[in-house]
Amino acid sequence: MTATAPRLGTIASSRPLTRLLLVTVALLGALFAGAVPASAHAALTGSDPKEGAVVATAPAQVALTFSEGVALDANSIRVLDPAGKRSDTAELVNLCSGDIVKYGVRLRTGIPNGTYTVAWQAISADSHPVSGAFTFSIGAPSATSAVVPTQQVGGGLVGVLYGITRYAAYGGFVLLAGGAAFVLACWRRGASVRPVQRVVVGGWLTMTAATLAMLLLRTPYTGSGKLSDVFDLNGLRAVLETKPGAALISRLLLLGASALFVSVLFGAYAKRDDEAEKKDLTFGLSIGGAVVAAGLAATWALSEHASTGLQPGVAMPVDVLHLLAVATWLGGLATLLVVLYRTPGIERAAVLRFSSIALCSVAVLAATGLYQSWRQVGTWSALVDTSYGQLLLVKVGLVAVLVGTASLSRRWTARLSEYTAPEAEAAAIVEQRASEPTPVTVPDDGNDSKRAAQLARQQAAMSTAREKRIRDADPERTGLRRTVLAEAGIAVVLLAVTTVLTTTEPGRTQEAVDRAKAGSEVAVADRPVDIRLPFDTGGPNGKGTAKLTLDPGRTGANELHVWLEDPSGKPKDAPEVKVSFTLAAKSVGPLPVVPDRVTAGHWSASGVQIPMAGDWRISVTVRTSDIDETTVDKNVKIG
Repeated sequence: MTATAPRLGTIASSRPLTRLLLVTVALLGALFAGAVPASAHAALTGSDPKEGAVVATAPAQVALTFSEGVALDANSIRVLDPAGKRSDTAELVNLCSGDIVKYGVRLRTGIPNGTYTVAWQAISADSHPVSGAFTFSIGAPSATSAVVPTQQVGGGLVGVLYGITRYAAYGGFVLLAGGAAFVLACWRRGASVRPVQRVVVGGWLTMTAATLAMLLLRTPYTGSGKLSDVFDLNGLRAVLETKPGAALISRLLLLGASALFVSVLFGAYAKRDDEAEKKDLTFGLSIGGAVVAAGLAATWALSEHASTGLQPGVAMPVDVLHLLAVATWLGGLATLLVVLYRTPGIERAAVLRFSSIALCSVAVLAATGLYQSWRQVGTWSALVDTSYGQLLLVKVGLVAVLVGTASLSRRWTARLSEYTAPEAEAAAIVEQRASEPTPVTVPDDGNDSKRAAQLARQQAAMSTAREKRIRDADPERTGLRRTVLAEAGIAVVLLAVTTVLTTTEPGRTQEAVDRAKAGSEVAVADRPVDIRLPFDTGGPNGKGTAKLTLDPGRTGANELHVWLEDPSGKPKDAPEVKVSFTLAAKSVGPLPVVPDRVTAGHWSASGVQIPMAGDWRISVTVRTSDIDETTVDKNVKIG
């Protein structure tokens, strides 16, 4: 017996989907209507002068230390006097040394005593904006009229809109990639089915519109917070020069390629009748689609969490795999849901193929998710004590519920009677005929014309009712529809939690910030070491600066370079330069390194081994004559 789903437009079939839509809208409202500003992932870990400090004399500069790399400009750090006027020179000073991310601004000379306000704003390495303000006093505290923005950058209406577009971009990608994968891997006949086409094309349109909106909102999102700035062409030009802007432009270009893919999938491929030709075209479309989908996933990996912090070279491809697995599973699930509710039927073999693919996707999600959790959380305490860790636990719980619901769907699938393609095509013909008026020889009499149209509508209604009775008589297919609908509802919530998770400060970073506030300065992992060490051997022309770089600045083999400069900044030669590494906490070292002289003032060494992570003391010994020698050192966190 052929089981058919209700026709598009029938009340009985539209109610479950309507309920799902209402749940989705309510969920988005709950998430974004009262959303707090997005928590950026670079955090202020220290300042000089410290927040609330009272100093005797005016400092030469104000310096800020961050937990990870940030993008700043001349107006990113402003120092306001008690009257609210700028007291800095608006010249950004790069004070980064080794793993420490530090920037500052110089103060004007002769500034008076009183309370000064430091207002700062930056873009973190993973594209999220961050801002803040604090005060310090010179001589003694005083009243201040300095005004700083009360709304954090990335918040307000613009922040809400940007969050919605991020969610829409994820959702569009899931429908586009997952729907196309469902057609090519599970149900080739679906390429000619109109509801399936609507899912994939709708995903493409949603992702394209969301990407364009994010590109326009990027200027106010990272800057003024004013919605009118979406029309600021200078701001848009500046956005295009940033990493997030380049990622969004790349996404639009890839969406252009995916439009061509979709047109072939639902055009030439859907019309192809020869099985051998269709098989070859399936292979070609699968390869091309996989490349485009991986490229689209990479636009997130290259500009967000995975691109910064610990092991970015591993994290970015892992993130791409994670996103592809999510799209294959949830996008295929959404397509299956539409097929079950909006088409006459689907073969049991197609549902079984998707069930196997979904199981593989879950395995990939588990492996990649475990690595990402370790990378972003780091410790058990961060898993339960930070917002990121708690959201991650919610996500894991939702995945567990989703997998449990999917197991019920697998049971219903196993009980389905085989539904063959000819039966499906026959049902489709019945449905099409039911929706068309019955050909009637219409005389010139107007009453007969009306009677024929009425008869055609009655026949269509009878055909629809007959299909509904057949559908309701198949409890296995009805049960599968209900469990897939439940899966889709959970998937909507899961995708929303994932979107919020990407705008929440990772647990590892949050713990580092907490440690820094407790008095220790935080270093950024997996960043090339770059330090400057002033020295004085005590002899004639014995003063200078040693600049040392260690790349990539983590455990394993590294490339070492040492440059010597005299006080005027010119290259300074020396008879001998030596370097050593000591990890006092583990009683390792000193590990000596004798770099080779490359040219005047430049020495290098390859394959410098750092055996383990920790706070290493790097010592540089410089000899400028037979008797004049000195050793300078600096502690740097490596790994």
